[in-house]
Amino acid sequence: MGKLYHQSYFFDQGVRFECRRCGACCTGDPGTIYVDRDEIARIAEYLSVRVSVFIDAHLFPIKEGYSIREHSDGRCLFYDSGCAIYPVRPDQCRTFPFWFENLRSLKNWRRTSKECPGIGFGSRYSKVQILDIVRSNMDAVIKSHLTDNHKYRSSMTP
Repeated sequence: MGKLYHQSYFFDQGVRFECRRCGACCTGDPGTIYVDRDEIARIAEYLSVRVSVFIDAHLFPIKEGYSIREHSDGRCLFYDSGCAIYPVRPDQCRTFPFWFENLRSLKNWRRTSKECPGIGFGSRYSKVQILDIVRSNMDAVIKSHLTDNHKYRSSMTP
C-alpha cells in the first residue's frame, strides 16, 4: 500500500466533504452494510440491547460475518428521516464517500458527487487522509472475508 501514496490521483489536492446526514448513502439500491464484532457490540450497547438480541433483530449473516438488514426499498434498517445510530454507525458508513470504488476514477467520483450533497463542502481531506481511510476500509474488508461466520456468531453471543 505504501507505493499508493506516491502515485498521482485526481484528489492530489484534497477533497472537501462534510456529512449532511441526508440519507442519500443510506437509501436506494440494496447493498451490504458490513459490521464487525466491535461495531456490533458498540451498536448493541448504544441501543441498550444484548448483543444476541441485536444480531437476531437487526442483522443477517453473510459469508464474511454480518450485515445490517434493510427495508424492502433498500433503506438501511436504522434510517428513518435520519440515522438512529449515527454516533456509533459502522466504519463503512463513517468512511463514505471515501471508498475505493468511488475513488477508482474521476468518473466514479463525479457519479458519487451527484448522489452525495456533502461532497464539495466542509473540511478538506488531504490525499494522505483519503488514502488512510481507503487503506482502513481495505483492511476491514479483507478481515471480514477471513472471518468464519460460525465462529464469529459464537464469539459474539453472551
